[in-house]
Amino acid sequence: MSFYDSMIVRYELPRDWIVYDKAAIFDELMAAKAAMLALTQIPYQRSWADELQKVQLKREVAGTSRIEGAEFTEKELDAAMRETPAQLETRSQKQAAAAVQTYRWIAQLPADRPLDEALICEVHRRLVHNCDDDHCAPGQLRTRDQNVTFGAPRHRGAEGGEECTTALQSLVQAARGAYREHDPLIQALALHYHFAAMHPFLDGNGRTARALEALMLQRTGLRDTLFIAMSNYYYEQKTGYLNALNETRAAGHDLTLFLKFALRGIESQCRRLFEEIRLQVIKALYRNTVTDLFGRMKSPRKRVVSGRHVQLLNLLLDEEEMTLAALTERTRHIFNVSNPYKALIRDLNYLIGLEAISAKALPDKTGFLLSINLNWPTKITETEFFRRTKEMPKGKVYGFLSL
Repeated sequence: MSFYDSMIVRYELPRDWIVYDKAAIFDELMAAKAAMLALTQIPYQRSWADELQKVQLKREVAGTSRIEGAEFTEKELDAAMRETPAQLETRSQKQAAAAVQTYRWIAQLPADRPLDEALICEVHRRLVHNCDDDHCAPGQLRTRDQNVTFGAPRHRGAEGGEECTTALQSLVQAARGAYREHDPLIQALALHYHFAAMHPFLDGNGRTARALEALMLQRTGLRDTLFIAMSNYYYEQKTGYLNALNETRAAGHDLTLFLKFALRGIESQCRRLFEEIRLQVIKALYRNTVTDLFGRMKSPRKRVVSGRHVQLLNLLLDEEEMTLAALTERTRHIFNVSNPYKALIRDLNYLIGLEAISAKALPDKTGFLLSINLNWPTKITETEFFRRTKEMPKGKVYGFLSL
């Protein structure tokens, strides 16, 4: 045996496929379940969820690919996200495109589709097809003398051939048997760890482990409309992720360390998506308030002006904040008057007076930043709105420009 071979950490078939300290992970498990419950209970429109899911899928694909060292620009990732992506040239781009299609396929799987070797091999086949199949047979387990090493320190997967096949069969049996005595979140994370530890394929094992975890998490109630991007967490915490995997294997497959780490990820990703949905709820309330109050203007002139105010507020609501220069450029079509800039400043001063928006000078004093006040609908009353509009100074041009 060479010195190099002696330094490799060899795979050992677990005696028990799900071992961990229940007391040690209790706090993380309860926090993760509470965050997941909050996420699944918050009211939302399907259209919001659909848009947020595009963002979540993009985060997931970017994370699971970049963990493996893939490099691509945001533009290239956007191309991979399209249903019929443009010609993709690099392996990294093709891996991202394959991941997109695989996760979309997983989202459509029936909840009662059994987890078996065929399903695992199909997930792998889809992930490596048209990107890694020049050196890795899609969906085919490693055969005799096909061995892999990975990580730092170097770890060796299960021996190709009989051990590799036996390990995967045993894991599937455990996932469909002993795992069911444990919380579904634990089941998903345990499957992730053990699959990554055995590395049953020549390539694409990390991507497959994370995709299988995503599949299992969907079955806990995080279906296609509430998909959380765990691979984004693993990428952002890459050192902690790889250390947790390595330390768990060094501990004889005791899952405690990896579970604590991954459960914190479930909590953080659930809370992140919860806050993004909550922001959409707040914006919807804002739009309803704007439509209701400004729609009550009676005179023809006030209706024209209030129409401009509504357009300005909706634009700022979409962007949340904009420089005055950018806002001026984006609103030229709104002001059909002899001096559009003067009219814009007058309208902005009006909205600032209502406290619907705010303005501050940029740090370099080269302009101004306009921001939407998202809590305005919770503070303004109908009586206060009309009192302020009635008392608003006429023709106020300078206003915030004098800051």
